[in-house]
Amino acid sequence: MTSNMADDRVLFACIILVAFICICQGEIVSVTYDKNSQEYKIHRHEAPEWVALAEFKNDINNTGWAYLDIKTSTNYDDEQQAFAAGMAEASHSASLMHDHWMNTVDGYCTEPYSAYCTKLHTFLQTNLDWMNEQIKTNTSTYWHMVKLFLLQVDGLSQGYELSRRSPDWSSLRYSGPGSTNLDPFGFYLFQVGGDLEDLEEALGKPEKSRVFGSGSCSAMIKMFPGNKDLYVSHDTWSTYQSMLRILKRYEFAYTVKDGLGVYIPGYMMTFSSYPGTILSGDDYYLMTTGLATLETTIGNGNSDLWKYVQPTNSVLEGIRVMAANRLATSGRTWSLIFSAYNSGTYNNQWMIVDSNKFKSGSYNMTDVLYVLEQIPNNIEYGDRSDVLMKQGYWPSYNIPYYPTIFNLSGGPAAVAQYGEWFSYDGSPRAKIFKRDFSKVVSMETMMKLMRYNDFQHDPLSKCACSPPYSGENGISARSDLNPANGTYPFGALGHRSHGGTDMKLTNMTMIKDLQFIAIGGPTHDQQPPFQWSKSDFGPKTPHQGHPDIFKFDPIMFDGSINIKKFDRYRG
Repeated sequence: MTSNMADDRVLFACIILVAFICICQGEIVSVTYDKNSQEYKIHRHEAPEWVALAEFKNDINNTGWAYLDIKTSTNYDDEQQAFAAGMAEASHSASLMHDHWMNTVDGYCTEPYSAYCTKLHTFLQTNLDWMNEQIKTNTSTYWHMVKLFLLQVDGLSQGYELSRRSPDWSSLRYSGPGSTNLDPFGFYLFQVGGDLEDLEEALGKPEKSRVFGSGSCSAMIKMFPGNKDLYVSHDTWSTYQSMLRILKRYEFAYTVKDGLGVYIPGYMMTFSSYPGTILSGDDYYLMTTGLATLETTIGNGNSDLWKYVQPTNSVLEGIRVMAANRLATSGRTWSLIFSAYNSGTYNNQWMIVDSNKFKSGSYNMTDVLYVLEQIPNNIEYGDRSDVLMKQGYWPSYNIPYYPTIFNLSGGPAAVAQYGEWFSYDGSPRAKIFKRDFSKVVSMETMMKLMRYNDFQHDPLSKCACSPPYSGENGISARSDLNPANGTYPFGALGHRSHGGTDMKLTNMTMIKDLQFIAIGGPTHDQQPPFQWSKSDFGPKTPHQGHPDIFKFDPIMFDGSINIKKFDRYRG
């Protein structure tokens, strides 16, 4: 690029400009589409008549997050929007996608395939083939949403390959149309990451990724004193190598099938996510419908149920989530849409909060909170606003609430073998939430509770361990701080690269603007910040692209890349 420059001053200016772009990474990318040639082209500016427009900022080293804002144009077909949106996202985040792949997926299934990987590839391919048959033969809006999801993944894959092959952006062109025939072991793996843990069980993988008893997220929905407000908060729990994070806003001009150009209800959403993942995965979403959806994983401990996990007549969990997020207008309709084609994988307790049904100061609200629980062959859901009103809060901590789901998924057997740690009312987080929920009287105190972990001193964090406590037993886990030479009754309580990796929080005012507070990285309120160079996991755990130390302040996210640090909420 610089060989034709005759003036060293010009060369120096270009180097400074490139360095400034790389440091700030607050860039605009647009994707155009020529309807005659069916050619998509990526531009590093806002091109006229764009199909997709994306702004991006990599601020991971400063705030713990990158930020991505994508919108699409109603002047193009939904299919063209979906594919272009994927291309735009990948062109911005290709380097992060590469790092995240190396940290989390690389080596999972490589040729020659193991018996499990052969089964997994066959399962995913069969499921993709079945969904494509439904897309061809069904004209419903639901299957239209599934088609658009797959097309966006294809756009993501094509955009990534173009960006890696042409880092100077000289030939970022792709001749379409996009395809729904995806490579099961390509970037589609990012989209089904949550499903994989259950597919390992169903397909008989000898060595499982999931540690027995391991928690995966904490959540609390809390009534403000006097029922004046409602807080909705969530902590992701995951392995530390997953901590390359992106906060995203999608504003897609999709229309309801046969709806005379009417936008889908959830045409815009904000959510926490990862590089190369077109859903949240955590999960935490806010939609233009006024809904907030979030979950904690409940899993399935009943091996008799795995026979219901089949590649046909099922849609994997993340695709169903995005279809429900986009089409539902209430907790009940979200539950109905999500329940169709239950895959029995990534089995979670979902909470659907409807801000439209919230009435400040009322003690007689209905349909504000729906709670849904899924296991293979079974889904139960209902309006749990009555519990929220009575208790003043709804906690979620990886244990089923509904007795039927608890019993069918093997809950009683776990309690019989390991005690109340596995029971709904007796687990450490259940007790901590019950003890401390009344202390929440502000955004600050809500964040304090959701980041709470004082496991060395809190009697509710004790266990039959040596030493007699575990960093798993906090609202935001810090299992890395458990002594490596300790003894623990089951794997979840031990020393491992796992814990709470973020915190998100919104209320009934902020949700109207799709705005939430976010904190990146493991809690450091009562504990030292996590630091790769000081951790024994550093040398053996891939963490390309990560900051060394995770010590970040809360930020306010409204979907834009113009991030404001949280000082004090004044809404």
